[in-house]
Amino acid sequence: AGWDERTEWLVKKALDSADAEASLSRVLCEMRLWGQDSTLEIEMDAVPGIEELRQRFIDRYRMLYGYAPPAGREVELAALRVVAKAPDKDLPLEEFGPALSADEVRISQDAFRTCVIEIGWDSSEGSRGGLCLTRPSCVDGNRVKDSGSWSAEIESELFRCRFEGLVEEMGELLRRTAMSPNIKERLDFSCALLDAEGRLVVNAPHIPVHLGAIGLCVRKVSEGRQWKAGDMVVVNHPAFGGSHLPDVTVISPVYAGGQLMGFVANRAHHAEIGGLAPGSMPAEAHCLEEEGVVIAPTLLFDAGKSCLQAVEDLFKTSRYPSRMLGDNLADLAAQAAANHHGVRALQELAQGSSREVVLRNMAALGYHAAEVLRSKLLPLAGHQWQGEDLLDDGTSVRAHLRCSKRGLLVDFSGSGPAHDGNLNATEAIVRSAVLYVLRALVGDDLPLNEALLDDVRIKIPEGVLNPLFPEEPSACPAVVGGNVETSQRVVDVLLGALGLQANSQGTMNNFLFGNDEFAYYETIGGGSGAGPGWNGMSGTHVHMSNTAITDPEILERRFPVRLWEFSLRQGSGGKGSWEGGCGLVREVEFLKRMTVSFLTQRRECGPHGREGGKAGLPGLQTILRRDGSIEELPGICSFTAEPDERVRILTPGGGGWGSPRV
Repeated sequence: AGWDERTEWLVKKALDSADAEASLSRVLCEMRLWGQDSTLEIEMDAVPGIEELRQRFIDRYRMLYGYAPPAGREVELAALRVVAKAPDKDLPLEEFGPALSADEVRISQDAFRTCVIEIGWDSSEGSRGGLCLTRPSCVDGNRVKDSGSWSAEIESELFRCRFEGLVEEMGELLRRTAMSPNIKERLDFSCALLDAEGRLVVNAPHIPVHLGAIGLCVRKVSEGRQWKAGDMVVVNHPAFGGSHLPDVTVISPVYAGGQLMGFVANRAHHAEIGGLAPGSMPAEAHCLEEEGVVIAPTLLFDAGKSCLQAVEDLFKTSRYPSRMLGDNLADLAAQAAANHHGVRALQELAQGSSREVVLRNMAALGYHAAEVLRSKLLPLAGHQWQGEDLLDDGTSVRAHLRCSKRGLLVDFSGSGPAHDGNLNATEAIVRSAVLYVLRALVGDDLPLNEALLDDVRIKIPEGVLNPLFPEEPSACPAVVGGNVETSQRVVDVLLGALGLQANSQGTMNNFLFGNDEFAYYETIGGGSGAGPGWNGMSGTHVHMSNTAITDPEILERRFPVRLWEFSLRQGSGGKGSWEGGCGLVREVEFLKRMTVSFLTQRRECGPHGREGGKAGLPGLQTILRRDGSIEELPGICSFTAEPDERVRILTPGGGGWGSPRV
């Protein structure tokens, strides 16, 4: 049957299943480009014709992504729903009984709901089960009194929730519209809102190593740039606040009333972006160019006009081009869509309440964050702490913290020289680690706001934590391991120096495989360190990583591998009064010949305990060859795996806290 016959039958089914007097309410069409997973919902008042439906999809696609869908791509109607509506029936108004005052917290409960009624609210029960809450304008005793300051606090909290909701919506849109499992399944991305100076205001609860760096990235990209409404810039170069090349950042300015109000940005890990090995985290890289496509700040949109072709040319013409250009472009489109949404949402917020109110509440979040940290640091004035730890090759990471009435100095002098391999961190990465630790020190429910660093001075001498970046990528140091491994060591050193926690697993256990047709990347959890009063968590990502892991069904459906085991590594946590969490065991069989890479740490020495607690077990990876032999693999390596060979990965446990109980 044709389109008209099918839709006529569907409408009749909907009307027949409703009231005899029902009428057509709306038509919902789930549509997508052929081959995509996620759909766009098109809502209409009546059943459209085919061409009208196609045009509505193009319009919706353009609004979401900022440009029309690729010419020639087929459009698929994944689902069509027809909603019928019965006439409204008049119901008598609900009557409410006398109001009850809540001089203490009270619970109202029935078969369908449980409501906690706070002090200061009066409540009355309705005849149909409703609950009416009222707040007297002025009450005594423990009841809250209305005032200007109370209103300001409420407004600030409401805007904080709105700002956080904005970036969370950006993240969800990015997840739904991305192509690669690395973003859709592992959630290896972050979204943020920044003020007009490029300082982080709020973030969605994504990846800490991304978020502390995004502010520096926006500020460096903005230097000397004349932003315009509709601009969008893409960058991954570490010299511009990038972390490592797979982490691609997209930045958009937000204008209201012709004036810059702030920025929205997102950073997403592309599982393949070129380089010496599939997955773009080559173990043997010694310069930035060998790690993949290097993107200095480049316009993705120029005043609303797409510049995607120029970006595509970068991916194709690099010395080590991407092996999965289609996924790169699809994920970039998803990142652009997330930013388009963020720009619109912030502009709508300004239209609804005024630009001045939005800016005032952005600033208020910063004032609050800075004040909370000051209150934490003031009693510590005159104290100093120091810590040091080694990477597996002996490179030192050292920190000296000194607190005074003027603020906190975090000095990384004495850390190792620039690394010959790929374990170099950057200023952006180190700032992320410091911001994360300060957020943990504060402990309050605060967004990861950059104003936490207002009274903090970070000193990072040239070396492994702050190498120089010449203009040519071939002369720049390799950094891919600094982002994922050295960053974890910086956090462990800082937390250990402050006496907040024993060492966690101290690695992201980066595991990559692929060939010229595909690439896959994942990070694997382990044990977190114990602390004064708690055991460490088992089988979890820690500190600078906060990703999920791909479901076994999706992993085996999308890639030629078989997952043999994924379990806790029992007994791997350090003993103590409070025990470190256990690591994980992950065993994967390869069904095709492919290149495999590991980029890990904590293989030579396990995560340290604190206050007499024992160290967790170090990590280990082996390969079971087809001839039955088992080889232990280095912590950082690339090799070829044949079909039917298996790797077995044991991740580190966390350190214990306090002397073990007898």
